[in-house]
Amino acid sequence: MKRALLVLAGLVGGLFLLVWMSAFWGGQSINETAPTMPPSSDQVARGAYLARAGNCMLCHTERGAATYAGGRPLATPFGTVYSSNLTPDAETGIGRWSAAHFRRALHEGRSRDGRLLYPAFPYTHTTRVSGADADALFDFLRSLPPVHRPNLQHRLRWPYSTQAALAVWRAIYFRAGTFVEDPARGREWNRGAYLVQGLGHCGACHTSRDALGGLRDAMDLSGGLIPMQNWYAPSLTAAGEAGVAEWSLEDIQTLLQTGNSPRGTVQGPMAGVVLHSTQFLEPGDLRAMAVYLKSLPPTPADTNPLEVPKAAGAVLARGGKLYEQHCAACHGDKGEGVRGAYPALAGNRAVTMPVTANLVQVVLHGGFAPATRGNPRPYGMPPFATTLSDADVASVLSYLRASWGNAAAPVSELAVSQQRSSQRE
Repeated sequence: MKRALLVLAGLVGGLFLLVWMSAFWGGQSINETAPTMPPSSDQVARGAYLARAGNCMLCHTERGAATYAGGRPLATPFGTVYSSNLTPDAETGIGRWSAAHFRRALHEGRSRDGRLLYPAFPYTHTTRVSGADADALFDFLRSLPPVHRPNLQHRLRWPYSTQAALAVWRAIYFRAGTFVEDPARGREWNRGAYLVQGLGHCGACHTSRDALGGLRDAMDLSGGLIPMQNWYAPSLTAAGEAGVAEWSLEDIQTLLQTGNSPRGTVQGPMAGVVLHSTQFLEPGDLRAMAVYLKSLPPTPADTNPLEVPKAAGAVLARGGKLYEQHCAACHGDKGEGVRGAYPALAGNRAVTMPVTANLVQVVLHGGFAPATRGNPRPYGMPPFATTLSDADVASVLSYLRASWGNAAAPVSELAVSQQRSSQRE
């Protein structure tokens, strides 16, 4: 009994030490002062490119407000986090920050005063960004026009609003690190891994999270439901979801550059990534990302087609009539689609994925690819939220998932109702 108590005491003491180290170790003040000389134009241009690669502007710009001035609300299961002002305003932005302060924010998730930052800012991934790239990003941000806009107070529920709770979270889920090249891989693969794992922070969406919002493995890219958005970021390793092991490098690169390729089209949050970020990347970097993504070890399917439940005949009949009325004009009588315009539904893995959240989203709220330089006038799909009932949506989706060779489980009316209701909250 005494031994068990001693072991328990040791575990508690170890956890306390980890929490203390996370909260206070490394939180010492940095004496380096903000630079006074303006950065070179080449350094600013490099930093601007890296900011595009990291899609920094999207989160740090409130709609209708000055770019990078913060204030954009980021909903989480624990409350709302507001992005910070990254312009070089001395009072409300990063005007008094030094390069060392900025590196520490990216690598350790700490603000200028040592305060712990919330992981809505993806320092779990930017910890891999090189010091040189961090400095270039900082130089770009301090070249922006300063905007005096005070940062908004986060609206998080207790105890998530406390630094102590954040320290516990970090002790469990976060370890500062660096990107280490794999000597067995080529330069192109390592460049792609660096972009995907670090600045691109793809795993922030494409990795499942647990009840505390922690990434089970930030690098597994096995798919995850994006909290509060009702979109599912599909697995990048599963052939039945968004794995690209069988794609050509050209098709992967085209998808990242234009949002549309012969093998698929991006929608939802990924459309925003292509619109604001990847379409602006250099062809060499896009190809490097494609090389890395194509090399990811594939994960086996976890469903047996012979064991997939079947929809009732009445549901399929109703879904077929709705499809003929609302969908066939664009997607074809047999789900064949129109190349370059309306995606085929037959054999479309976005239709047959086990997680149906994206299908419900598209039918209710419409499907829109990004308008990019390579695809400036994409075709879109109108929303049917006010046209179709929950039972209608469930029926037509069940019909799609069981027709033209598709063999996926039906969608329930309850699932549609829950997703529609959560969208109103």
